[in-house]
Amino acid sequence: MSNAPVILLVTLAGCLAAVDAGYVPDDCMNCICYVESGCRMPDPLCHMDVGSLSCGPFQLKRAYWLDARLKGGPLMNDWQTCSASWTCSRQAVNGYMERYAVSSRLGHSPTCEDFSRIHNGGPNGFKNPATLAYWERAKKCLGAGLWLYSYQIELEQQTKNHTKLG
Repeated sequence: MSNAPVILLVTLAGCLAAVDAGYVPDDCMNCICYVESGCRMPDPLCHMDVGSLSCGPFQLKRAYWLDARLKGGPLMNDWQTCSASWTCSRQAVNGYMERYAVSSRLGHSPTCEDFSRIHNGGPNGFKNPATLAYWERAKKCLGAGLWLYSYQIELEQQTKNHTKLG
């Protein structure tokens, strides 16, 4: 068995442990990150997604970053620079959620389901049925714990790759 899952988990733990908590609870934030990118800094940083670029470990779009600045501050004054920073990316997610995942809009205190679905589907994603599959992936991560979930995904990928070869 490869040491890759262990290395991945140690690397992931190091990246996430250095970040301060914000509006979105850490376990929820970490699972959103994991669903978006495996919680890895992508290389290349950005890729085309639904007609516009998505960048960084949270796959931030420029419009999302602009909205996040209204509550999250200047966010390094550049969308792609912010997306390349673990700290700024998390601040952008927190700023976006402080704007849209609020009791006055939701009718209740925000939950990880709300944060996940808004991150995936925009300001009204919390009520869009198209975001339910995304929430199921985040919920699976929360239920298993990020570290166990990432290990399970790694094993599934190895099994698929081995099956294709065999």
